[in-house]
Amino acid sequence: MAKVTIGDVAREAGVALGTVSNALNHPEKVRPETLALVNDAIQRLGYAPNQSARLLAGGSNRTFGLVLPQLNHGLSLQIASGASTEAQRQGYGLLIATANGDATLESNYTRYFAGTQMSGVLVQASSADVSNITLQSSRIPLAVLDVQSDRPGYFVSVDCTAQGSLIAEHAVSLGPRRIAVIGRTMTPQTVRRLQGIRTIMERYPEIELDILDHGEITQAPDGFMIGRHLAQKGADERPDVVIGLTDVLATGAIEGIRAAGLRVPDDIAVAGCDGNPLAWSGSVGLTTCSPTGYELGRRGVRQLIEQIEAARAGTDRAELLAENHQELVRPFILTRGSTTGQVTVQASDATGLNLGTFL
Repeated sequence: MAKVTIGDVAREAGVALGTVSNALNHPEKVRPETLALVNDAIQRLGYAPNQSARLLAGGSNRTFGLVLPQLNHGLSLQIASGASTEAQRQGYGLLIATANGDATLESNYTRYFAGTQMSGVLVQASSADVSNITLQSSRIPLAVLDVQSDRPGYFVSVDCTAQGSLIAEHAVSLGPRRIAVIGRTMTPQTVRRLQGIRTIMERYPEIELDILDHGEITQAPDGFMIGRHLAQKGADERPDVVIGLTDVLATGAIEGIRAAGLRVPDDIAVAGCDGNPLAWSGSVGLTTCSPTGYELGRRGVRQLIEQIEAARAGTDRAELLAENHQELVRPFILTRGSTTGQVTVQASDATGLNLGTFL
């Protein structure tokens, strides 16, 4: 069977060759009814554009690349969803690569996407050291997600300090005598959450704060063991509230407390911090911060569009990259059965956000 050409598509749709070209490369320039005719013809004929030839001819690739460290955390899945939705809205496609937590592979994927003339690249960095990633930003629009940085470049991050502060404020509102914080501060995100908790607790010296730098933040069994250990203490020694620096640890702690014969939240209330829906399948609904990954992905794409539009307006790329462009996504607190028995949303700053993407 002969290969279908762009000319075949034009004849099938009853339009000019240039119209098909615009439909493929600049759909925003084509009337919706004409674009529908071309797309229908492409579907009927099974036409597949020769991307390599088009790029060699100097064409642009209206696709963004997204590099994720893993796909076993709700944040990454939400980032992919938010980036895909916003890219499509802006007339771009999205290709996703998973680096499996390997910083070298992460850098290689970023370099690969830049080499294939993607319109821009998003990277959810696996560590705070993004020097190997940002080297590519001189070649292509790039935005780094889930990293808070003051270095030159484009960054979008959750306000992790605010996550800790919101959860600590909620814990204080429960009237506790003792609060225990569990989880190793092994990432910049957990360090900032703990800072937010400490800042709030400094206002309440009458409440005993016990910070346990124990528990791998991705291991629910660690949370289980810590929760059971705390529950087995005497009534005058155990905490009234346990805060997990991650939802995975907090969910494990709930099960450990219940396994020790105590009730959540009646005997010990429990809260998480990071808004990871993949950790919300426990026996008691977890109080935590809202999922923020969708917004990270959405804003990351908008940062790429900002860089593209600046280049079209004649702004020198070196000038763009000389400054820090950091956006922080303000979290919400979602109170559930693990602390109050009720489900509520408290938004400290909901400006410009679509709540439907958080719940």
